[in-house]
Amino acid sequence: MTDSVLSIIKKEFHLRVIEESLARITKCVGLLTPEQLWYRHNSNTNSIGNLVLHLEGNIRQYIISGVGGQKDIRERSKEFLGGYSFQASEILDKLTATLQSADAVVQAISEEQLTKTVTVQGFPHTRLSAILHVIEHLSYHVGQITFYTKYINDVDTAYYGGLDLDVTTSR
Repeated sequence: MTDSVLSIIKKEFHLRVIEESLARITKCVGLLTPEQLWYRHNSNTNSIGNLVLHLEGNIRQYIISGVGGQKDIRERSKEFLGGYSFQASEILDKLTATLQSADAVVQAISEEQLTKTVTVQGFPHTRLSAILHVIEHLSYHVGQITFYTKYINDVDTAYYGGLDLDVTTSR
């Protein structure tokens, strides 16, 4: 693998995690009332607040602990408990700090480290697969958060506001 590919991985992680996903979660959470943030439609769904806590725990476990080697302190089952009353700003601050720390871990990774195996949640992963997992998992839940926000409030999140997305792609 060349340094240019490693550089691309680092740039893409920052773009997808910090610039896109964090911005979208922040926008959606800002459009929700405290009741909407913690609302569960039924026992088989999670609130947006729980999803944000879940993402923070997952990213901390996979990147900060798995890739970065820090102690794993995640208590996954607590991320899904009901009855939380954290303010939106509290969970967003926690998520932001974790994403920034995760980005720092990824930005510091070397080419040799990418293919080394780590164990996360009892499963072996290369550090590269852990990075890819986080991008995919985060994107999945950002989609859920976005759908719920649009559905419950009948709003356009305007993630691409002002851009012409019908422009033809060149090769």
